Amino acid sequence: MEEKEQPELMLKPSSSNFIAESNSMVSATLGRVMHTLLDARPKKLQHAISNLHSPPKLAPLSISLEQSLLFLHKYVGDAAEKEDTLDEVLVPMIEHYLKFRESRHGNQAMVLLNWLFQDEVLFQALASNLAEIILRKDDHYIALGWCFLARDLIQYEISMNKLMSNGIREKYTALLKILCSCIRHLSTLISSGSTLQGGFELPTRLAIASADFILSLTVALTRKDLVSDYKKEKLISSNSQGRPVSLLNVDSDEEKVKADTKASVILKDMGTKLLLWDHIDDLIVLVGRLKAWSRKSRSLHSRGLERVFKWLQATQTRYVCCQNEADMQMLKTGVLLLSSCWKHYGMLSRLGDCNFSREYNELLDEYLSGTKFYADNHAHEPAADKDSAIETIKFFLNCLSLLLGRLHEKQLETALAENGSLLSEVLISQFRCADEEVIDSAVYIFKAAIFRMPYTSSGDYNANRREMDSVLPMLIHLLDERDSAAKAVVKLVAEYCSLRSDNCRLQNVLKGLTSGNFPQRMNAIDVISDLIDISLESSSSLSDQMWQDIADHLLECLGDEELVIQTRASALLPVIDPSLTLPALVRLIYTSNERVQSLASETLLVVLKTHKEEPEILCLLLDCLGNLCNTSDPDATGDTQGAKLDSDRVLKLLPEWSKLVEDWNVMISALLDKLFAEPSNTVIVRSLSYISEHLADLADLVFDQLLLYTKGQNNILESVSKRESGTCQDVDSFNSLFSRLCPLLVIKLLPLKVFDNLSSPLVYGHLKESVVHDTGRLTIDDSECIGALLIDRAFNKFEFEDVRKLAAELCGRMHPHVLIPLISSQLEVAATAEDTMKIKSCLFTICTSLLVRGMDSYKHPGMSVIRKTINTILSWPSMDKNDVLKAQHGCIDCLAWMMCAELEGLKRGRSSTKDEARMIDMGLSSGNVALESSVCNYVIGLLTANANDSVSSGLAKWNTESEAKMHISFRLCMANVLISACQKVSESGKMLLAQKILPPVICSTRAIIESEIRAACNQVLFSAVYHLKSAVLPYSADILKIALTSLTDAMEKVRITGAKLLASLMASEEAVIDNISGGLLEARTLLQTISTSDPSTEVRQLCQKLLACLAS
Repeated sequence: MEEKEQPELMLKPSSSNFIAESNSMVSATLGRVMHTLLDARPKKLQHAISNLHSPPKLAPLSISLEQSLLFLHKYVGDAAEKEDTLDEVLVPMIEHYLKFRESRHGNQAMVLLNWLFQDEVLFQALASNLAEIILRKDDHYIALGWCFLARDLIQYEISMNKLMSNGIREKYTALLKILCSCIRHLSTLISSGSTLQGGFELPTRLAIASADFILSLTVALTRKDLVSDYKKEKLISSNSQGRPVSLLNVDSDEEKVKADTKASVILKDMGTKLLLWDHIDDLIVLVGRLKAWSRKSRSLHSRGLERVFKWLQATQTRYVCCQNEADMQMLKTGVLLLSSCWKHYGMLSRLGDCNFSREYNELLDEYLSGTKFYADNHAHEPAADKDSAIETIKFFLNCLSLLLGRLHEKQLETALAENGSLLSEVLISQFRCADEEVIDSAVYIFKAAIFRMPYTSSGDYNANRREMDSVLPMLIHLLDERDSAAKAVVKLVAEYCSLRSDNCRLQNVLKGLTSGNFPQRMNAIDVISDLIDISLESSSSLSDQMWQDIADHLLECLGDEELVIQTRASALLPVIDPSLTLPALVRLIYTSNERVQSLASETLLVVLKTHKEEPEILCLLLDCLGNLCNTSDPDATGDTQGAKLDSDRVLKLLPEWSKLVEDWNVMISALLDKLFAEPSNTVIVRSLSYISEHLADLADLVFDQLLLYTKGQNNILESVSKRESGTCQDVDSFNSLFSRLCPLLVIKLLPLKVFDNLSSPLVYGHLKESVVHDTGRLTIDDSECIGALLIDRAFNKFEFEDVRKLAAELCGRMHPHVLIPLISSQLEVAATAEDTMKIKSCLFTICTSLLVRGMDSYKHPGMSVIRKTINTILSWPSMDKNDVLKAQHGCIDCLAWMMCAELEGLKRGRSSTKDEARMIDMGLSSGNVALESSVCNYVIGLLTANANDSVSSGLAKWNTESEAKMHISFRLCMANVLISACQKVSESGKMLLAQKILPPVICSTRAIIESEIRAACNQVLFSAVYHLKSAVLPYSADILKIALTSLTDAMEKVRITGAKLLASLMASEEAVIDNISGGLLEARTLLQTISTSDPSTEVRQLCQKLLACLAS
């Protein structure tokens, strides 16, 4: 209808005021017109448009629908002619469309625009103004409505169903071109249209609407039916903005025209596809945002978008730079490729699509068929075609990811019900593809669609379990080899087993693989490895039974015939809860298979290192080891031989583990608590011995816990009274013994240096002061300090004997400044009271002190008091009293240790040369002087007393006060001291001891009157030859003479000791034999005589044996 036929609704004003008033009236009228038109039903509005054949009559009070249409038509036409904005027309349309877009009768704006678009001039004005509004208006409400209206204009075939749309259809291509100018601005809205929630990006309504508009617009640009329309437009606009493609770089305008012409020729068939290429940057931004938005709730869809994102970047990089005609051809390929793929990518990426629910099954069938076709046919094609086929398969897999990732639960179940088998078959066939990206995509789709990973409810799982179980045999079949398919299937099977804590599923998988060939067993290890990784990375954990099955399988793999499988299993075991692996690992360490032993040990060490700060793991290990060691069944340990196991095989790993432990306070406290709870557990004590250095570093902590523990123990008197009354059970008595013994065992593990600090309140407390002022009986609170604890338990007559012995030994470690005064006084008191129990404890303590402290103890002034008391005890008549004999044996050992300490001091040059010279000269005036001088000389002097005048006179007073028999007994004790010293002396002290005792004993033996003493001297020489070895070499000839002389002695006892002495010489080292070889000839003659003539049967038999040795 032409403008001259339309009625004049408004009169032209004649003045400026009238113009302003007239404009106000026009706006008011336009508002009523728009209200009338937008308030009408779409079909009624369509009908009114079709009836506009003649000008309607003007109504004075109201405006009819036809009048409103005519008014709107004239208003838009006038605005187009004046190039005025059309906001007063378009904004009401946008607002109305946004408000009523969900209504069945909300298409008034679409009907009006379709009618107005039929006029070219009006179309240009309206379309341009529509595109400008989104750029000019900073109003999110208007922008949201604009996106909905513009999107539905592009999708007019859907949005205007059953309504006439010829106006939009005729101007469709031009409309798309105009709307393309809005893409860049909307991309900005999309980039900033996210909110961060829980680590995920969530889009705003405007961002979603903007994304859907761009997707609809760019997908529309790929339509083939737009090409003929677009040919009418200028192919390459000189005013185009933001195109990333530079066709040709030339200097002159003429060359530029030629280049543009050439480009036009090459791209003349591209149509709107070239517009799509111009906005590839915006597509990359859009897909990036869509990917981020989908990550939380649509993981498969997000994965597909990630692939599309990378593909867009690669496509742009590959086809963007064109410098010549060949490159232009390549660009054309890129434009066509983008258009072909984006048609599907864009359609599948829409956030809102009402048609999708009706089309997804057809699309799924199309993509599956396409994948299967190219997968089946590309194997026999040339290399170049194979690459093309693989890229096509990637395209279809991307489409499948986008499609299946959009489906909600019911849609997915419907799709799988119709195409599940085909989907599984197609995806599994891609597992053998040579391209990693294809395999990765197929695996991810399989996992998300078939296994529904991740699922969110038990309903999801139960509905799909049958589908998963049905495909498992196909997957397991692919694990017969070590190829790309097996690698993919391993991941899927691990996911399959991780879906629910159903250990039967895992057992079935492992059962089907472990009995197979090497590839199957390796794949089983890979499945377990991936399953462990999945469990550790996800919030849902496997059931305890599944972990136990995994642990059992890996432990079994330690015995596999293939080293690589053993190694992999060994590396995976430390990841598992130690409570599931430690018992078996400990048993395997005792198997007869050395390789398995080694692997189990290495694995156990890694487990300990992994849990180095967890004392409960070490305690668990000790429990496992203790249980195994206590078993009476040898078969319980597999191939072990015998029921008695060497715990050190496991415990020797502790030093290496201890290097990594940082918090020893917690570790040691836990171990001590465990020991106190299980005092009879020898494995715990043994384990502590391997970390004794760390115990020493925290000695105060150890002592504090020991004192706290012992303070809480019952008084020993209570235990004694129970034992005597018969109310104490054997088990109670056993536990009581170890409860009192275990603190001492811990102290025994500590090095000597922990007792060196005299000022330590935990070690000595006030013990030193109490010793200084003590003049009689000693009363000690054993909770005061460690020293007091040891002394109380060493000298308490009610204490267990084993506890008493160990405590006495540990007392010997105490510093001599504290120990010697205390022990000397206690020994005196005990000797006075003839308390043999306390005497033995004191002597044992002194022996230990001399052994560990050496000269520091020996040179203490209190040692002279101890020697006097020892003399007293040795002078007691034994009368075959066992306790007295034991006490005297203790005295003998004590003197022997004194000799060893003295010799050690002499060797180090710490003894007084003057005193030594005086002792050699035997310038002794009294027994007391003898007691204060060299023990070695004192003992030797007493033994050989009647062979040395000075010694005899020096000891005459003592001898006259004792009976002759007691005197002999005392001298025999001295012989035993020398024998004991030969047994105890260190290797480095043997030569010095030989030099000290052999010359005087050899010299005195012939002059000694008493036959008992002569026999004792022979025994001393025997011990010297036997224990001192080559140190007796210088004296061997003299010793041989004494032996031969003794064989002719009148006393049988002397002859027997002489024969034994000769035997020891004959059994000596080769150097000694060589030295006495000349005398052996004489010995042979003598032996022949004695062996037949001696009245003693024992002597004859000994001589006969010696003759046999000489003859051999």
